[in-house]
Amino acid sequence: MSAVHSIDTSTEQELTDGFHLIIDALKLNGLNTIYGVPGIPITDFGRMAQAEGIRVLSFRHEQAAGYAASIAGYLTKKPGVCLTVSAPGFLNGLTALAHATTNCFPMILISGSSEREIVDLQQGDYEEMDQLAIAKPLCKAAYRVLHAQDIGIGLARAIRSAVSGRPGGVYLDLPAKLFGQVMNAEAGRKSLVKVIDAAPAQIPAPDSIKRALDVLKSAKKPLIILGKGAAYAQADEAVKALVETSGIPFLPMSMAKGLLPDTHPQCAGAARSTVLKDSDVVMLIGARLNWLLSHGKGKAWGDQPKKFIQIDIEPKEMDSNVEIVAPVVGDIGSCVAALLDGMGKNWQKASSDWIGAVTKKRDENVSKMAPKLMNNNSPMDYHGALGVLRTIIAERPDAMLVNEGANTLDLARGIVDMYKPRKRIDVGTWGIMGIGMGYCIAAAVETGKPVLAIEGDSAFGFSGMEVETICRYNLPVCIVVFNNDGIYRGTDVNPTGGPDVAPTVFVKGSRYDKMMEAFGGVGVNATSPDELKRAVNAAMDSGKPTLINAVIDPAAGSESGRIGNLNPQSVLSKKK
Repeated sequence: MSAVHSIDTSTEQELTDGFHLIIDALKLNGLNTIYGVPGIPITDFGRMAQAEGIRVLSFRHEQAAGYAASIAGYLTKKPGVCLTVSAPGFLNGLTALAHATTNCFPMILISGSSEREIVDLQQGDYEEMDQLAIAKPLCKAAYRVLHAQDIGIGLARAIRSAVSGRPGGVYLDLPAKLFGQVMNAEAGRKSLVKVIDAAPAQIPAPDSIKRALDVLKSAKKPLIILGKGAAYAQADEAVKALVETSGIPFLPMSMAKGLLPDTHPQCAGAARSTVLKDSDVVMLIGARLNWLLSHGKGKAWGDQPKKFIQIDIEPKEMDSNVEIVAPVVGDIGSCVAALLDGMGKNWQKASSDWIGAVTKKRDENVSKMAPKLMNNNSPMDYHGALGVLRTIIAERPDAMLVNEGANTLDLARGIVDMYKPRKRIDVGTWGIMGIGMGYCIAAAVETGKPVLAIEGDSAFGFSGMEVETICRYNLPVCIVVFNNDGIYRGTDVNPTGGPDVAPTVFVKGSRYDKMMEAFGGVGVNATSPDELKRAVNAAMDSGKPTLINAVIDPAAGSESGRIGNLNPQSVLSKKK
């Protein structure tokens, strides 16, 4: 227990304060890393936390720190902790907190705040804002601690809220006065709470297991869809056993890739369109029927009638878009174990006709793609560059892959195979840009593995300054920026003929590699797949912070990647 000492008039009394109680509460619960940005009123707290053995990583922007904390939660199943200053800093971190909640990542955003009595009367305090009220609609839970003796219970509530049931983001508001509050050290020790069984198993109802298995037995063309919830659960062996015992083709969502290898004979990733259209029974494991799966209906799902089985810890997720005929509510580990138990030793595997049809389509698509991935064009296209990175990941299956962009994301997701769980981390449910550098830092810190980031030039710009953070902490991160001079493509022109470039165009011939060199990292300009391969392998071998400016043909890419259909179109023809 860290403490400060004060001399009473009659006797020496051991005291502690809010600073030390927060630190001790975090350490007691195994939260030993903080991602954040220093400033009033949390600068000294960061210094003290570091002195007490917590790893404190300071970023250049709170949003990147928040994204780091969010993915740390996903990778470890413990809440990632982000620390910010009040008002603007809190708002910067709030984007990442909302992202964590949407993606079901456990995270705690801890922000210093202005004094309640001034804020409540709106008297104009430094960075005055009612942060608790603003945070509440955007996260799973929000709490404020006003008294030092409540710090232990406040953090305990935040931890339990973040990881129990469907995980998510939690906001913890700590007014500036709280840090300096003093109390008896022994009473402080007793006020701390070590959270017991923060995310208890939620056992599915036996009837729901029987119903799901009965529906599965009736299937002629079954399909399993694995979502990132299945990867988060860390029930890897049970999920693998379920897939292989059932013999059913599986389709991994992007962050579930590698839960079973993408090269597994039952993987239908390369036959996605076929299995969505032709399947008759679909079992969702930790996946949601949101926009990423066309809401479970419409053209993508074809005319074949569908029955859905859904495994999810959140009962309200059932029937969110289509009828779920066999809902199984519980944690994924418990649900999959119960299904395996119910299947027994003599389960009738999926029909060879169905498996054969899926395999044939998958092999056809893989064969069609292969020549594109072998080209050595200069400037590069996406396929030539990604073909190289696909090979590097195959040779280094332990490496962490971070991926964001439009075309860069869409194409990498389909081309780069993953072999182990929780190695691919990307933009998630919202499909946002800006997660890249925060994810890189947390992935390196939390796993100790080398990190390869495949970044669109636009996506990289959201958090590019964090390359200094990567260099400062000397992290084994290799960033490949796919530079095609703009958003989607660098070929748009200003229709007025004026001096401003088109809204989607960047500076031609930018050299992002020089940014990394500026902070002592390694910068490389790669203009062909061969140069790219050499540079990435050298970076992964050395473990040095590296940024490779991969020169992509400005005409390569398509508008909005694969979700161009979401762009509203004007029906008015331009007036002459």
